Amino acid sequence: MIVAKRKPFEEIKEMLKGYKKVLTVGCGTCVAVCLAGGEKEVDVLNAELDMAMKLEGNPVDLGAATLERQCDREYLEALDETVKNYDAILSMACGAGIQFLAERYPEKPVFPAVDTTFIGVNQDVGWYEERCRSCSSCVLGFTGGVCPVTMCAKGLFNGPCGGTNKGKCEVSKDQPCAWQMIYERLKKQGRLDCILKIHPSPDWQNQTPRTVIQPGYKKTEGHAEEKKA
Repeated sequence: MIVAKRKPFEEIKEMLKGYKKVLTVGCGTCVAVCLAGGEKEVDVLNAELDMAMKLEGNPVDLGAATLERQCDREYLEALDETVKNYDAILSMACGAGIQFLAERYPEKPVFPAVDTTFIGVNQDVGWYEERCRSCSSCVLGFTGGVCPVTMCAKGLFNGPCGGTNKGKCEVSKDQPCAWQMIYERLKKQGRLDCILKIHPSPDWQNQTPRTVIQPGYKKTEGHAEEKKA
């Protein structure tokens, strides 16, 4: 699923300066599952904004709505009448949903309340790890289901670099070497011949898999090693 995290509160406030009526719109799919932009998160953000704006002597009339999906045009129609009553829209959806809102309501400024982070998996409540970078060149069938683009810091498609050390990546001692994992997985399947097949590589990126642990769930971070094991 698409994983997102809420933008810094001060950044959100800065975007809304000068607007007196703002509709905060949540999304009921990916960002709701990863605790970043569902109905609950809309209510929490509006409560925080309402209090902060009043304390600053600049109260804002905040509305709330949550759609099934913002990245699907068929669900946007439900907002048509509501949007007319507001000066701006604050979207808690991914970048695709925000763009769809901006296209449907071009006369209204649409601001992002979250940062779209990656395509990830749920490791624990509030804890999400990147597993796919949408590289458009999927080789999971040849690598035992271990993604070399995401799990390898250098995105190597055809075997490990010279920096692997005792099964760990030289970029981060906490990151297992992707190709060590691929080797072990293929060995269990009796398919080590797959490593000999050469695949064209995508553009190189020096980046380890990213992680998002939503505020309030930091305690799960300590289980990282146990989960990886």
